[in-house]
Amino acid sequence: MSRRRRSDAGAGDLFLFSSEQFEALLAPGAAELTEGTAPPLAADDGEDVDPAERDGRRPRRRRGGVARNAATVSEPAPYGVPAEAMIPGASPASAVSVATLTQTTKDVLEGAFVPLWVRGEVTDFKAHRNGHWYFSLRDDRAQIKCVVWSRDQRRVIAPPDDGMQVVALGQLTVFPGRGELQFSVKALDAVGDGLWRKALERTLGRLDADGLLDPGRKRPIPRYPRRIAVITSPDGAALHDIVSVVRRRCATVEIVVVPAKVQGDGAIDELCAAFARLGRWCDAPGAGGLDTVIVGRGGGGREDLWAFNDERVARAVAECPVPTISAVGHEVDVTLCDLVADLRAATPSAAAEAAVPVLDDARAEVRALGAALAAAARRCVERRREHVARTARAFTVAARQTAERRRALVEQTAARLHALSPLATLARGYAVARSVDGESLGSARHFARGMPFHLLLRDGAVRARAEGVERGKPLAAAANLQRPEAE
Repeated sequence: MSRRRRSDAGAGDLFLFSSEQFEALLAPGAAELTEGTAPPLAADDGEDVDPAERDGRRPRRRRGGVARNAATVSEPAPYGVPAEAMIPGASPASAVSVATLTQTTKDVLEGAFVPLWVRGEVTDFKAHRNGHWYFSLRDDRAQIKCVVWSRDQRRVIAPPDDGMQVVALGQLTVFPGRGELQFSVKALDAVGDGLWRKALERTLGRLDADGLLDPGRKRPIPRYPRRIAVITSPDGAALHDIVSVVRRRCATVEIVVVPAKVQGDGAIDELCAAFARLGRWCDAPGAGGLDTVIVGRGGGGREDLWAFNDERVARAVAECPVPTISAVGHEVDVTLCDLVADLRAATPSAAAEAAVPVLDDARAEVRALGAALAAAARRCVERRREHVARTARAFTVAARQTAERRRALVEQTAARLHALSPLATLARGYAVARSVDGESLGSARHFARGMPFHLLLRDGAVRARAEGVERGKPLAAAANLQRPEAE
């Protein structure tokens, strides 16, 4: 297998030289080949062929001085020098080291095989502490050792599991230190969606453990925003759809575009950086603030949308200080950003509709609310007026009843006082004696014969003089006074 781009490349593009061909190496230029160089091979590595080769001149060197096409060298060897002495490994005297042999083998394999896809089952997977992954790929007839260097793991969404059927893109090579054939993997994908599902489930579990999937942490989207930010590609159709919907629904809303790649290399870093810029802007004094953030893109394949399943992007969405709407892909596409965002929209257009109200509808709603408020105020006034009238009537009735009770009480008290009054006693036919000075004379001891006094009656008063005084019980004293004075 050769990397040559010429259409006439065939089986002769890679071969070891025969003894006749080695004679060509006896030319003066061939003496540059030492024990540290690889044996001369005619393998082409895919670069353009040197014009000097086509002209029969001395070819260019590659990888430690190995000739591109040593068959074109025709200068004779120096006189008296055996050919075996000039060929590494052709004799005991020119024996090559083990390191040279394994390194040459590595160069031969890497020059002969282009990177290719290999299908097989993963076994003996091991994540070494140095960061590299080691495993074997096997089928029912053979197996080969594989390695994924740490620098290449960014292209693999998740480490494979033992027993998983995968396809791996890599370079067939030799580990020079041990002389072992191995397959250096540059990209890895499972047959089906095994690796994708595993990576998604692992990230989903970490987000759930941190509470980022809890529905209780989701914030309401402001109903009447003044300014929204859009994180998406400035060249994509998603931005055009969002701007068109916002302008149609409410042209007074300001749109701030934060450009970021939404797929491919660098998309994850740019999305995280975009959210970081928004956070700094919201914290800056006098920035005016944001009401809503829309992050998303149009539809695409699983690989195109995978940046929105990255854990760093999902955490950036969850930590955004502004309520966020995620609109990634179409309705059937669900990403981790959709799950951690405050609201998930099926499409970018649906996100714009959820973020911005229709201005005419809002005005009609305000008018309806004003009319409803006025009607409610009128009803409230009428209810208050009726309440005041009922209260006035109740107060009047209560005051009348209180007055009646007070009048009855006064009359009852007056009747009791009248019964105890001396005048009432006079009205029953009794009389009250008073001295000339107005003092009551209530006992016979107060009188003396010939003493003047006044006698109060029911209908007047009489001036009188005591003709006699008899003490004792009233009836007996009265009987004694009726006796003739002569007795």
